Amino acid sequence: MISQPSRWRVAAWLWSLLALLLGLSLALAAHDQQKQRLRAERTLVRNELANKACISLQSQLHAAESLLRAAQSLFLSSEEVEAGEYAGFYANMRPREQFPSLLALAYAQRELRPDGEHYVTRWVEPATGNDSLVGLDVGTQPRNLAGLLASRDSDQATLSAPFHPVQLAGSGMAGEGVTLRLPIYSTGAPPRTVEERRARMRGSIAASFRLDGLIGNSLPDSLTRNLRLQISDVTGAQALLLFDSGNGPVWLGDGYRYERKLAYGGRVWNVRMWPLPHYTGAGVRGGGQATLWAGVLSSILLALLVYSVVSTRQRALELGWRMSRRYRESEERFRALNDLLPALVLLAEAGDGRITYANQAARARLGEQVVGRRLPELFEDPHLRARLGGADPGDGAWTETFLHGDAGLRFWADVAISRIALNEGTMLLMVASDISEQRRLTERLSHQASHDALTELYNRREFELRLQAALDKIDAAAPPAVLLYLDLDQFKLINDTSGHLAGDQLLTQLAAVMRRQLGVGDVLARLGGDEFGVLVANVADRAAAEQAAEHMRRCIDGYVFSWEKRSYLVSASIGGVLVDRPGVLVKDLLAQADTACYMAKELGRNRVHFYSERDDETVRRHGEMEWANRLRWAVDEGRLVLAYQEILPLSPADEPGPSVELLLRFRDEAGELVVPGVFLPAAERYGLMPAVDRWVIETALVHFDRLHPAGAGLRMVAINLSGASVEDEALAGRIIGWLRHYRVDPSRVCFEITETVAVRNLSQVVRFMEQLRAVGCKVALDDFGAGMSSFTYLKNLPLDILKIDGSFVRDMLTDPVSHLMVRAVTDIGHRLGLEIVAEWVADAETVQALATLGVNGVQGFSLHRPELAVFQRD
Repeated sequence: MISQPSRWRVAAWLWSLLALLLGLSLALAAHDQQKQRLRAERTLVRNELANKACISLQSQLHAAESLLRAAQSLFLSSEEVEAGEYAGFYANMRPREQFPSLLALAYAQRELRPDGEHYVTRWVEPATGNDSLVGLDVGTQPRNLAGLLASRDSDQATLSAPFHPVQLAGSGMAGEGVTLRLPIYSTGAPPRTVEERRARMRGSIAASFRLDGLIGNSLPDSLTRNLRLQISDVTGAQALLLFDSGNGPVWLGDGYRYERKLAYGGRVWNVRMWPLPHYTGAGVRGGGQATLWAGVLSSILLALLVYSVVSTRQRALELGWRMSRRYRESEERFRALNDLLPALVLLAEAGDGRITYANQAARARLGEQVVGRRLPELFEDPHLRARLGGADPGDGAWTETFLHGDAGLRFWADVAISRIALNEGTMLLMVASDISEQRRLTERLSHQASHDALTELYNRREFELRLQAALDKIDAAAPPAVLLYLDLDQFKLINDTSGHLAGDQLLTQLAAVMRRQLGVGDVLARLGGDEFGVLVANVADRAAAEQAAEHMRRCIDGYVFSWEKRSYLVSASIGGVLVDRPGVLVKDLLAQADTACYMAKELGRNRVHFYSERDDETVRRHGEMEWANRLRWAVDEGRLVLAYQEILPLSPADEPGPSVELLLRFRDEAGELVVPGVFLPAAERYGLMPAVDRWVIETALVHFDRLHPAGAGLRMVAINLSGASVEDEALAGRIIGWLRHYRVDPSRVCFEITETVAVRNLSQVVRFMEQLRAVGCKVALDDFGAGMSSFTYLKNLPLDILKIDGSFVRDMLTDPVSHLMVRAVTDIGHRLGLEIVAEWVADAETVQALATLGVNGVQGFSLHRPELAVFQRD
């Protein structure tokens, strides 16, 4: 049998082993956490350096392009540019002050010779050092020539692949270079096609740079001291090394590597970075080791302490009277071990709280004179002070609180206090750990989660929480509040003219201006972009709310923002809504305030408008905004639907097969189809019609032979276009590309443009029509008679079909004027060689009357109700 002392000894060893394992686990966890934090901090710093380098390099390339654009403008302004003008331009620009790596700014002239096309360098600046370039045929440098031809065909700034410049070879200097090129075309409108650009090419302007200087000068010194940078051209199948900041080894210990691709001028550069050993090696290897060894040592000491305490207690039960003789020795050992612990350990008398013992860590944080002070004096919380004087000081429960030391030292600590029985009586044992750093980190993260990084105002998420709190107070019969939604007027102008840095500075300044207008309990937040939210608490009524909104508007109105010798007058449009009704959702309040803000802008900007459910215009605008939000996701969610209505011929057609007009529908959440009159006004007001039109056109062309049951026998499909789409100069080219890609015969496609759109911008509409008719498409003028009703401009419009507005067709049998209008339009249209189609045809009598007048086709709901396109039927 195992003796009693042996059992106690085994128990003491087991408890100490458990304490050791627990301490080692905590030490390893703390060590790993510290390593992760250090690695995360280093990665953040490295990424910031790397991103700054990439941005700086891109800025350098864009600045070089700006120089070339200026030189291009010199040649585009005149067919005959003299050498003196070119030299004067270079001297005036002084480009080498901005680009020390610039080798030459050269102009190569296109020359047609019996053996083909040549580009011969005629003018070079500066002349010194570039003599070898004059008369050089760019064709002798294949990579340089490839960049020239690419810029010619694309009319864009183009970078060449790296090559060895001629002037460096002549000087005996090593190194690679690149050229950045822009084409010089003959004067006139910009060429639109590759063939036209090649025909009108008369020369090329180029800026050549040393690669090591172009890249190296754009890099911050802090990057090359800490990171090794390699840049390679990966445009082709084989990567070409452009730049290497050093040839020494890199540090791969923590696995950090930065890689990013920069696309510019038709080339793709691969940017890679690694940390240098002197920057990261020591930090990675040494960071956290002290914490680990301190934790291991503390774990060992804690295990020894547990063993000592357990074994001492067990032996005290066994040996009793003999331990009393060795008490002082045991106490001194206990104190020595406690002095080595990182935790704060104190003993105090339970009666008056007088501190009788403090270990070294406690004396370091609370002062050398802490022994002798009363334990409650260390605490700031009055409730904890009261508990220390009671029967239950906490029973070992941990709590976070402020502790006070000497000389006003104040820090956060995690504290546990228990009553223990010692020989001299009942004592209070306090164990605490300093958590100030953790608290600071938590508070900083909490601040970042609730504040805008630029303006230091509350962000949208925190503002919504504050607004919800204000709504909860309304439920408790608190005074109402007012929500203000501010949108700066013409903010985009400042960004476009002075840059986003200027816009950010304006937002920061206005945040400070508005913050000074706030009262106690008011909330100001940046909701996004140039939009701010203000929650003014405790307003008496609507009049007081409007007064608060007007006060905020006046503080912004007339604010003069100065930036780089430019000055801007700032104003804001403000939408307001009274927060005085319980049960309203936060999102609904913000939507109402946003609607009111839009109304303020439409009423002239720089004004205040309050939301009212009885305001018809506000309600209509709110509905349009909701439709606009639904339409933005309509394509992705499959909500848009195509239907068709047949156009019935009244005379034998030249080609067999039916003709149809495509109609747009919206399928709501219940599966019902909504007619376009409900949602298209919102699309037109909020600039969504070009996207909707593009979807209709491409969808129709993709499924062209599956629109109608006739399939490939469908003769013609008419597609309506909005005014915003017609004014898009790129749309015609895009339509032509779709026709070729989806292999649709252009003669089977007709595009309808309303009369009001046609006369709004006649020259643009004519250009648009001519481009489509040139490839074989038909063009129809829709709703003729509903707008200007002028026959004179019909001669200038390249049309194929004229559609008579239904308001005349509907009344032609009862109204002689309407009958006369239909006859006049039909006669004039036929004399112009146009096909005439009548809309809104309601009955057979009208069909007969139209046939008598010579109308070619009719359509209407009574003749054919719209049906879903075949590919979209269930």
